[in-house]
Amino acid sequence: MKTKIIALIAILAVSFATTAQIDRSIQPKPGPAPKVQLGKVKKFKLPNGLQVIMVENHKLPRASASLTIDNRAVFEGEKAGLSNMMGDLLGRGTANITKDEFNEKVDYLGARVNFYSSGASASSLKKYFPEILALMADGVKNSQFTQEEFDKEVKVTLDGLKSNEKSVTAIARRVEDALIYGKNHPYGEFTTKKSISNITLSDIKNNFNTYYKPNNAYLVITGDINPSKTKKMVTKLFSNWKKGNVPTVDFPKPKNVSATEINFIDMPNAVQSEIVVANNIDLKLGDKDYYAALLANNILGGGGTARLFMNLREDKGYTYGSYSSVRQSKVAATFKATASVRNIVTDSSVVEIQKEIYKIRSQKVSAEELKNAKAKYVGSFVMEVQKPETAARYALNIARYNLPSNFYENYLKNINAVTLDDIQNTAIKYFKADKARIIITGKGLDVLTNLEKMSDYSIKYFDKEGNKTTKPAMSLPIPKGVNATSVINSFFNAIGGKDKIASVKTLKATSEAKVQGMQLILVKKSAFPNKTSTIVSMAGNVMQKEIFDGTKGYQEARGQKKQLEGKELEDAKNNVSPFSDEAYKKGTLNRIEPVNGKNAYVITFDKKEIFYDVKSGLKIKEVSVMKGPKGDVKVPLEFSDYKEVNGIKFPHLIIQSMGPMKMNFELKEVKINEDVSDADFQ
Repeated sequence: MKTKIIALIAILAVSFATTAQIDRSIQPKPGPAPKVQLGKVKKFKLPNGLQVIMVENHKLPRASASLTIDNRAVFEGEKAGLSNMMGDLLGRGTANITKDEFNEKVDYLGARVNFYSSGASASSLKKYFPEILALMADGVKNSQFTQEEFDKEVKVTLDGLKSNEKSVTAIARRVEDALIYGKNHPYGEFTTKKSISNITLSDIKNNFNTYYKPNNAYLVITGDINPSKTKKMVTKLFSNWKKGNVPTVDFPKPKNVSATEINFIDMPNAVQSEIVVANNIDLKLGDKDYYAALLANNILGGGGTARLFMNLREDKGYTYGSYSSVRQSKVAATFKATASVRNIVTDSSVVEIQKEIYKIRSQKVSAEELKNAKAKYVGSFVMEVQKPETAARYALNIARYNLPSNFYENYLKNINAVTLDDIQNTAIKYFKADKARIIITGKGLDVLTNLEKMSDYSIKYFDKEGNKTTKPAMSLPIPKGVNATSVINSFFNAIGGKDKIASVKTLKATSEAKVQGMQLILVKKSAFPNKTSTIVSMAGNVMQKEIFDGTKGYQEARGQKKQLEGKELEDAKNNVSPFSDEAYKKGTLNRIEPVNGKNAYVITFDKKEIFYDVKSGLKIKEVSVMKGPKGDVKVPLEFSDYKEVNGIKFPHLIIQSMGPMKMNFELKEVKINEDVSDADFQ
């Protein structure tokens, strides 16, 4: 025992001496990049040109297959959307099995089989994989295209196009592509109602027979497989897939503008602006600059700790997030910086995005930023390479892009070799702040005045189809004799008439909304001439209340009570209850503006804008300006689904928006001249 104790003391002494010799003031030198051990890949090629890549992994009793048809992009012109529609129709029955039988079999086996214009995929448990791969192969080789399924797909496509016509994001994405790549480029064209009407069933079949061929395709199989048996299975299933001559089509190379300009797309229903700062670049996977471009982009806008995010969200509070991306491509690579921002800060956001792009071009990033960016890529890469599908994907990339066989083995070494000079030189080369398109999709009435003050950039206007157009009208002419009073009188007539409104002395309205699965209850009580009570509760607990008895009042939330004073108190005194619209007669009829396809009179009253449908007279929207932690915030309320209660129409759906978050309040109960007393306003 004594010998063991002496030995232990000796070990501790040596350990202490070793620790004492370490100089903590000197940062340790980084070790070599982790050695990448990719999963073993086995490859073979069928006589018809199909290249097969296999990676076995026996951790789970599952297997999957992914088919990639690596055709050059095709410009479809007057029949834009043809290849996508063909892909959607694949697998809906073959010469050997009906659509219903196919789907039932896949569901019964608990598997997945999908088809698309550039390939197919399938996955299942190991024991069912031969059957599932056979089903996929059948769909790839023998898909039948019927008139019935074609007609269904046309209707689905047209319905999708119709639903996107009011989507600011959908319109923004398609016009951005049209402007960046050009409408005569495969990446810049988009599907329209007209192009779909030009497509026939014969076009679908011809597209399939022309472009869906094995001689430019890769089949990747991963999972719990036996490579020898899998090779025999693939050979049997795919050898009779006939190859063909796939035509190649030339199209113009996208060009950047000679000087940075703003491209504006007017969307009158936009509650926020979609901003993209973009330029075309020449960058392919494996290029000398590729690694520095990845790291430079990561520092600029690669996530929640990047410069764009920290500036526009954390510092300024303009948006929920701002990011950038570098897209490598054999055909058309791009750089983009993006943000979705409040209308009121659209011009300021453009300034800040451009500032960050110019900064990374003109000043070297810090050593700490580069170190962190490298660490992020190293960590992500090391985690990914342990997955069998990653080894397969890397093998596919090596084949598709004609990369050196050791490309991924040297990946981390190349990432770690990037210097501060490389980052700046790459930013100058690829982030063309001086030759970029600043594409903004938003509400012209709200943002153009401030954008026009940015004398550095000219503004060009485009419609929802990406065609050049003129500056949108900032307002419509107000008819002679129409003013705020006449608009409010029309509103009262629309909801029941002046006499009916005058008979209402008290009003109680109960509404409900869902917030993250929880039910929110809003009870508003009001009494003539200006008494109000608003109580918001959740799960039986009062979350917030505001009370005004005609002369004084208070707000209460989270146990904190605050008396109304100053401007808030003055506003409460000037309010008219139960119908606040009476007070808006003192406002100014500012303009006529389209709202969701309807023209609306817009009355400004204090810091509020109120919108009344020109045709029906009904109130359809209110926009209030509220103080936020980082400046003024516009809070819109939308009113719809008017229904009559005791002879007066009330909106039964009120939508409140706070940035991207929306709360739909459904009116559940209205009580007129009952269930309200003076005690409610104490």
